[in-house]
Amino acid sequence: MKKLPPDAFSFYVGLGPERSYQAVAKHYGVSKQSVTKLAVREDWQKRIESIEHKAQQGVDQRATETLELMNERHLKTLQVIQRKALEALRASPIESAMDAVRALEIGIRQERLVRGEPSERTAVGVEEVIRREYDRWLGSTPEETEDEGSE
Repeated sequence: MKKLPPDAFSFYVGLGPERSYQAVAKHYGVSKQSVTKLAVREDWQKRIESIEHKAQQGVDQRATETLELMNERHLKTLQVIQRKALEALRASPIESAMDAVRALEIGIRQERLVRGEPSERTAVGVEEVIRREYDRWLGSTPEETEDEGSE
């Protein structure tokens, strides 16, 4: 009668989702009962659980690191966009600055999203504040501007 080699457990692990004591028995030319006895004695099930748990932790860790790197990259990009938007805003006359304001608002909203903050607020947005200030300096009130937009 054949004896199971020391690497029988490694073979069993390597079978993946299709693993079975019967497959190990067939591979080594022994009875399923021999494999079962060895598996019980060496606690194969507990060892498999431990291996799968460690493997899952590794996958989770790599996924977390990947997300962190992606978020870092996105934040750097958004900061560049915000800097460019602010430069454009400083260099532009108030009438043509709205594109820079929109770019800045998008950059801020996306940065908040990447950082896990709400990207939409019920508070007044940057664009709305600038419009109000613009209207105030030109002498019309925000209400007049809103009435004109709804006609």
